[in-house]
Amino acid sequence: MNPILTQTSTVMRGRAAARRLLRACATLAAVPLVGLVAAPAAQADTFPSRPVRLIVPFAPGGSVDIAARLIGDAWAKQLGQPVVADNRAGASGNIGMDQVAKAKPDGYTLAINNVALAVNPALFARLPFDTAKDFTSVGTVATSQHVLVVTNSLPAKNVQELVALAKAQPGKLTFGSAGTGSTFHMAAELFKSESGASILHVPYKGGGPAMLDTIAGQVQMSFPVLSAAQQQVQAGKLRALAVTGPKRSPLMPEVPTVAESGLPNYAFETWFIVSAPAGTPKDVVAKLNQTLNAALATPELKARLIKEGFEPWSSSPAQADAMLRKEITRWAAQIKQAGITPE
Repeated sequence: MNPILTQTSTVMRGRAAARRLLRACATLAAVPLVGLVAAPAAQADTFPSRPVRLIVPFAPGGSVDIAARLIGDAWAKQLGQPVVADNRAGASGNIGMDQVAKAKPDGYTLAINNVALAVNPALFARLPFDTAKDFTSVGTVATSQHVLVVTNSLPAKNVQELVALAKAQPGKLTFGSAGTGSTFHMAAELFKSESGASILHVPYKGGGPAMLDTIAGQVQMSFPVLSAAQQQVQAGKLRALAVTGPKRSPLMPEVPTVAESGLPNYAFETWFIVSAPAGTPKDVVAKLNQTLNAALATPELKARLIKEGFEPWSSSPAQADAMLRKEITRWAAQIKQAGITPE
């Protein structure tokens, strides 16, 4: 065979192979682009494919735990997967929240918390996470009022008489709380700020012991969650002077608000919020929010929440996040004004 023809044929075959290789590379190069476009839709369609863990950063039996278990079943029906409450208590909620902050941001590990989430950045000198940066808000769940209760031996029959008594005996009256930085504590600090009354704080390891010592007269007053105090008030073991929210509660319609009772600028409610780790895909957060709000809209869950002293509260992730950031700023100022030193 002519060596020149053989060489020419070889070159031509090489060029044809090169062209086929280039076409194959061009086809492969287009695949990631298609995948990137389709990924969010595919992720939204497949989430969730297993149970969702809802960390409760407080002990069983408290208001956050009750809220988590009330919404769990209804939310699970909307998600199509179980929502499993997991109590991880300690350090005013910081231990549980740290687990969520460090969890994989895939939507399968969430947290439910209350005002403590906004209070703790100002209450603790060092936190293992950054509240403003390490979480993304899924949505709000509900609000709940507290109630100012006093021991029966205290002569004050209303808020004005209590304030007058406290001012006449500065530093002699005491209030019990569920611990430093608890919602009990913050409700009382706001009351002190608005009234100008000097009342000493006695922290307990939980709201139950604080309320029992108020009944016994070891402390003169407390600000428990309304639903927790309702039975004791109805039994005549405690006297309710006022509820802390902006309107009267259907659980105690005869009890006025603090604002009605002479402190018009006072309003305090515990709110409950669901958070996910920062970096959780937006489409996953959107699905979690949509299903949470759908659960909150069901008549059955609404009725159960109201019966337990909660007011259902739906929001978008952006609205929940804006509320949280506003509350962080608010409580930082309130704690500084109260002269509370970060731990």
